[in-house]
Amino acid sequence: MRGAFRSGPRAGVTYPGPSLHRRQILQALAIAPFASLVGGRLAFGNGVPFSREAVIEEARRRAARPFEPLPRPHADIVSRLDYEAVWQIQNRFGERLWSGENRGFSVEPLFRNQINPDEVLVHEVHDGMADRLPLQPVPLDFEADVKTTPLAPDLVARLATITAPELGFGGFRLYTPYNRDRDVAAFQGASYFRAVGGSMQYGISARGIAIDTTKFGSEEFPQFRELWLERPGKDDTHLVLHALLDGRSVTGAYRFRIEPGSSTVMDVEATLFFRRAVDGLGLAPLTSMYHHGENFRGHAYDFRAEVHDSDGLAMLSGNGEWIWRPLTNPASARVSSFIDSNPRGFGLLQRDRDFDHYQDDFAFYEGRPNLWIETLGDWGPGVVELVELPAADETFDNIVAYWRPAAPPQVGEPYHLSYRLHWGAEMPGRLPGPARVVATRIGRGGIPGRPGGEQDHKFVVDFAGGNLEMIERNAPVEVVVATEQGTIHETSALPVHGSATWRAKFDLRITGDGPVNLRCYLRLGDSALSETWLYTWSKT
Repeated sequence: MRGAFRSGPRAGVTYPGPSLHRRQILQALAIAPFASLVGGRLAFGNGVPFSREAVIEEARRRAARPFEPLPRPHADIVSRLDYEAVWQIQNRFGERLWSGENRGFSVEPLFRNQINPDEVLVHEVHDGMADRLPLQPVPLDFEADVKTTPLAPDLVARLATITAPELGFGGFRLYTPYNRDRDVAAFQGASYFRAVGGSMQYGISARGIAIDTTKFGSEEFPQFRELWLERPGKDDTHLVLHALLDGRSVTGAYRFRIEPGSSTVMDVEATLFFRRAVDGLGLAPLTSMYHHGENFRGHAYDFRAEVHDSDGLAMLSGNGEWIWRPLTNPASARVSSFIDSNPRGFGLLQRDRDFDHYQDDFAFYEGRPNLWIETLGDWGPGVVELVELPAADETFDNIVAYWRPAAPPQVGEPYHLSYRLHWGAEMPGRLPGPARVVATRIGRGGIPGRPGGEQDHKFVVDFAGGNLEMIERNAPVEVVVATEQGTIHETSALPVHGSATWRAKFDLRITGDGPVNLRCYLRLGDSALSETWLYTWSKT
């Protein structure tokens, strides 16, 4: 996985804190675990009764009061604990929670740092009681831990004046007994969290909530203020986590049931309380990166033909239609809304899993996990909203997707939501189903020797799977294309030589300069053979 701090916000977009943007929040998850860098054993305070209902009641109480930002003690130290400083410290003293106890999981707390300066209170829950996790007050002696490039002497001297509990936690990493060196999930930074699938690769991230994402420059990032980890049993294959969310506009009580595997599955239950009416509410939000790929080269001067954590937005509508929208890296911010009622699911996927298409033997983008949201219960009417932001390089997370309900929640009234997250290479319940899009390519319209004009553009969309594998190669398969902003001609649907893939081709002649929305699928007789391909084309 990538692991580096970057400086400087995305052009035209600012976020809270010094030089803070989405990718910086997420990159802090890649930092070396702080708890293993300092002396001391995990110790517990006096237990207090705990229940999910108590977390919900605390969220309700907080929502009735004005928002109070957390203090940031020792800000002079925390602001200097960047990526380079952290990686100069060796792992000498650390002990994980539940390590050596023959339990299903162990937990490594992460300390506050330059990118995540706010403290998160972390608790262990056992026998109905909650104990806060501090480290015993052992001085932070960094001087002996320096590897090659020493920390600044004044920083070393300043670190020696405080203890580990004073610095405070910022989140945690989760491990299983099967691999003590590779974590399977991490929670750190506002309400961000992420997990791996069978490839053990991080990539896409999720958030507890999104507020005003499309109000560029004024997006709100509510935070998980407290976390409660239920102590697992010896043979437990899942972990239960509770979280208290707090922000200027909303509070919330979350329950996560996390079960790692070839696909890591998280069941999420959220009860939200709003301090104000929020029009720009994003539920079950996902955050990813798309720089360039087969459908969008942009101005990329790169030896790699593709660079992305996800290559498309998949949706399963309430009426059962599968939809695929390839991602792009636009010249300016673009927001696309897909109206639906009671969607069955949506997600940002990495469908292209061929190393040869990336040729990156450091990032291994072909192994990045999909993240699919399976909706549970009645979500009502609303839209799946896709936000695509310009990204100068691959260190920026420029893709956001979430559900925006048609009716904003009422202030003071509890808002309940349940869903299931699937992290991994396979789509849950995806087969049997219609053929899916496996590639999108765009070029100049016309044919060799008779090219089209500047207003003519050729689209080539490849479909595979589903009933296409059982259809005769000479079957009268049609490509159905629709647009309201141009004319379509030169359509065809033919099998690709030497494969089970079918290729839809058509030319678009644009009329005007604005974005063009396209819709395409394969049909045989009266039956749809494929999912629906949606695309927004523009000159820039």
